[in-house]
Amino acid sequence: MITLKSPREIEAMDKAGEVLAKIHEHLRDFIKPGITGWDIEKYVEELMEKYGATPEQKGFEGYEYSTCVSVNDEICHGFPRKVVLQQGDLIKVDMVVNLNGALADSCWSYSVGEPTPELKKLMDVTREALYKGIEAAKLGNRMGDIGHAIQTHVEAEGFSIVREFIGHGIGPTLHEAPSVPHYGEAGKGSRLKEGLVITIEPMVNTGTWRSKMDSNGWTARTKDGGLSCQYEHTIAITKDGPRILTKQTGE
Repeated sequence: MITLKSPREIEAMDKAGEVLAKIHEHLRDFIKPGITGWDIEKYVEELMEKYGATPEQKGFEGYEYSTCVSVNDEICHGFPRKVVLQQGDLIKVDMVVNLNGALADSCWSYSVGEPTPELKKLMDVTREALYKGIEAAKLGNRMGDIGHAIQTHVEAEGFSIVREFIGHGIGPTLHEAPSVPHYGEAGKGSRLKEGLVITIEPMVNTGTWRSKMDSNGWTARTKDGGLSCQYEHTIAITKDGPRILTKQTGE
């Protein structure tokens, strides 16, 4: 069932989004060569406690961590590990903040040290695709308009868009209807209605869009070993246009 959020609920989710955005802003300086994914996990937990929030994904369907820290060819749901990050690694940090019962979800990509020109292009195109999807998330448009805007931009730049993992509705639980594909046909799918809160979170690969699953049953990685990048925002559909609830300083 698709639930539409009241203005009061959206305001509460916006406050959760502010906390999540602040944490990602802190990670900009924290992520550097020599740290580990486990360092990121513990740092995020400290920040959540500081801001009075809790990690919603910890314990979700048996997941044991507060963050997903996916490295290089890992598409999503990477476990935070005690493996040292190296210059040139591509890190995706995904988390869901619960602030007084209101949720916000955002993933951000980080280069460990200065990115190569190739990595910078992948990151730029993925971030651009996120915002093209958000621009299409207008009242009265259809779900397919979001996916079409993302897919056409990504493929025009020579990359591929992951199909197996998509965006979703959120609040009051982590994963809700509707599904939000990052590919598809314009003018198709359900109408976007005022009060709908969804995540848009394109995952973009340098090679094939197809994935394979690690033996842990959680971590997906590219089938050909190519790099995968992701950016994600939680947004609300409003009469004034899409409202980004997890917007960071400088966006």
